[in-house]
Amino acid sequence: MTSASRSRYDVVVVGGGHNGLVAAAYLSRAGLSVLVLERLPHTGGAAVSTQAFPGLPARLSRYSYLVSLMPEQLMADLDLGVDLVSRTTASYTPVLREHPTGLLVERPEGEATRASFRALTGGDSEYAAWQEFYAGVGELARVVAPTLLAPLPTERDIRDQVPPETWSDVVTEPLGRVIERRFTDDTVRGVVGTDALIGTFASLNDASLIQNRCFLYHLIGNGTGEWRVPVGGMGAVTDALLASATRHGAEVITGAGVSRINPSADRSEVTWDDDEGHHTVECGTVLANVAPWVLRILLDEGEDHPSKPEGSQLKINMLLDRLPRLRSGVDPEAAFAGTLHLSEDYSELEAAYADAADGRIPDVLPGEVYCHSLTDPSILGELAGTGAHTLTYFGLHTPAGLFEHDPEAQRAKALDRALASINRHLEEPIEDCLARDGNGRPCLEVKIPQDIEADLAMPGGHIFHGDLDWPWAPHRSRLDTPAAQWGVATGVPGVLLCGSGARRGGAVSGIGGHNAAQAVLAER
Repeated sequence: MTSASRSRYDVVVVGGGHNGLVAAAYLSRAGLSVLVLERLPHTGGAAVSTQAFPGLPARLSRYSYLVSLMPEQLMADLDLGVDLVSRTTASYTPVLREHPTGLLVERPEGEATRASFRALTGGDSEYAAWQEFYAGVGELARVVAPTLLAPLPTERDIRDQVPPETWSDVVTEPLGRVIERRFTDDTVRGVVGTDALIGTFASLNDASLIQNRCFLYHLIGNGTGEWRVPVGGMGAVTDALLASATRHGAEVITGAGVSRINPSADRSEVTWDDDEGHHTVECGTVLANVAPWVLRILLDEGEDHPSKPEGSQLKINMLLDRLPRLRSGVDPEAAFAGTLHLSEDYSELEAAYADAADGRIPDVLPGEVYCHSLTDPSILGELAGTGAHTLTYFGLHTPAGLFEHDPEAQRAKALDRALASINRHLEEPIEDCLARDGNGRPCLEVKIPQDIEADLAMPGGHIFHGDLDWPWAPHRSRLDTPAAQWGVATGVPGVLLCGSGARRGGAVSGIGGHNAAQAVLAER
């Protein structure tokens, strides 16, 4: 629709990304009048499918691309009907030592995984340590996961249900110290550590423990921590959410850039601009599906605030004519089917952090590669079955500050370092495998944090809207309102967070949207 049907709504949702759509779907099902305002010409935010390369039918999940944290209960509640498919390989890590080899982790783990650990490390002790560590993490995940769609538990509620050693390993001690104590092989240590650094710029030994919090979120999804591929791409998820919301009466306006929120306990105003002019509606509650830093601007609190987030990732999207061969001799379809870890030994991760902290693009850039089309060939369109594949590279330790001065030169340098990290393990340069678009250009695009901020209004290009927080409350005494109980409070009357900036809101989960909706219903 292009205009609001009324002058007052029960709820106005600012931002039509996946969390905003989840909130709208729940609230409209409960009979509330809901208006969603989205700045872009489409909903879905970062979780969309895009025909990135002109003249070719492949549709890439350009920014977000895998699903783990979205609860199955949420998907059932909203009748999403989206298929999430397991990847046949959990991860493969090519290694260059005396000769090219690699570490394979199957899904589920079996004898080939055990044999791969043995061949790399020379014995069985490292795999035994791996199994013991992840068994403990799994216990914690099974305790935390069921709480994500409920009012916030307290730290004590969770701590009392898990072994003390697991709590110490994940929650109280810097993860790097734990990894150094429990594992001996540099590659194995690095594979464990990478989940702590996705979109998070930190040493694995950082005293703030932001790396530990990132690690936890990447391992708790649905109690298993498995990351699955949505059939049809990420756009299938947000298309289903949009249909769920509008089917029950939610109104959605795209191309509507919100410029002001005038808050009140029961009569807030939201103002937006579009091609037709300036518009304002009233509502009982505003749900902010924007980063907290952006919300302060919309509340006219100013943007010169010291806590603007800083994102840290390099994204390279590619379309290939064929998968390249690896020097280790592993089948490319096995290596690329899961997460392909590149230059992510523990020592390499820490060296790259030190480089970036000193203001330099890391000499050896750590990152990982995903080939979604091996699991879901439907995203290739007419290219399916021709040997073509999508490939996404996610680089670590590339904070936005590295690109502030001369961003195009720094972008080119980061691309060179990323390609070098890939090519050192290949029989042929990845550039030789790139498809050409309709204009004859190589099918490769590079996204730095500044691109994510420009395209998606995520401040600093931070994919979580800010550093992740623990998915529990420190004390019960602070949970004195529904907004606080559900982790969506802003401190501003009539305004709640419903996006990734809410406590428990990070990644494509819908949890922030669900919990904001429950807070609204509890208030009523």
